[in-house]
Amino acid sequence: MPIATIEWKNNCIRIINQTKLPLKLEHLDCRNIKTIWKAIKELQVRGAPAIGIAGALGVILGIKDFPGQDIEGFKKKLDQTVKYLASSRPTAVNLFWALERMKRRAYSNLNLSLPKIKELLLDEALKILEEDKSICRKMADYGAKLIHDGDTCLTVCNAGALATADYGTALGVFYRAKEKGRVFKVFACETRPLLQGARLTSWELKEHNIDVTLIADNTAGYLMKEGKIDKVFAGADRVAANGDTANKIGTFNLALLSHYHQIPFYIVAPSSTFDLKLKSGKSIPIEHRKPQEVICLQSKKVAHSQVKVYNPAFDVTLHKFIRAFVTEKGLIKPPFAKNIPNVIR
Repeated sequence: MPIATIEWKNNCIRIINQTKLPLKLEHLDCRNIKTIWKAIKELQVRGAPAIGIAGALGVILGIKDFPGQDIEGFKKKLDQTVKYLASSRPTAVNLFWALERMKRRAYSNLNLSLPKIKELLLDEALKILEEDKSICRKMADYGAKLIHDGDTCLTVCNAGALATADYGTALGVFYRAKEKGRVFKVFACETRPLLQGARLTSWELKEHNIDVTLIADNTAGYLMKEGKIDKVFAGADRVAANGDTANKIGTFNLALLSHYHQIPFYIVAPSSTFDLKLKSGKSIPIEHRKPQEVICLQSKKVAHSQVKVYNPAFDVTLHKFIRAFVTEKGLIKPPFAKNIPNVIR
């Protein structure tokens, strides 16, 4: 490929509307900040790195029409823009990392004219996008070394090109392994309730001609018991300083199953996903989403409309169940509380 999940084009943010996949490849042009906020909130753009990029570019939409040379007024507008974008989704730390980076770039150049500051902000947002491409490929290089001929891997949710600027985190490992000529298979969990594994991951892997088999989420334990899974690769939305990791709901289940069956469980994530301010996963905020996502399946009702629903979007995998982290700076192995801060600075 790669798939251009998100790009700055004709002074707007162009994204693939992921809610339409795999039935339709539709692009959405976000020309104002409310549109990109909604796109993040409603998962039209999703995946921690992609959300970070969307947030950075969203800052441009928020401040580009600010008139005149009122620096104090501009600072207020920038702060409002950052706060608004940060309210879209709470768990993926890449969003807050990117927004803070944009804010720092502006605040460190307040001696310049507003047109110049706006120019620098666009440069910073595009830099974040381009850096993500490079970071994903470095992670893929490190992760591909973990895959050997004959391996059968398992993954959950979507941590591919659709979740990043163009290559992926966990799926990027598979792409690079295939490029290196490795022969392997992948099982993809469907990932209820929104089926990111079924709709997105299986589509991506098929597009890359990777041998992929789609399974219901509750099939994973059976496969492991039958000895049919060698390794598990997942992405992440936030990693605490001790290695506790938030990812799509159901990831913790897979980690527990992997631990029981002595199967290596790897997290593939860029350094921007690590939140060293948090000592453990207990402090990671977990997003809870609307009941309709569980009650309905692709717009078709599958449960009583008045039934109570509990719908956390993420869970936290304890560090003791993770074999290693694959980052753009190399593999991080236990003890994580010591090694993560030494690598992620």
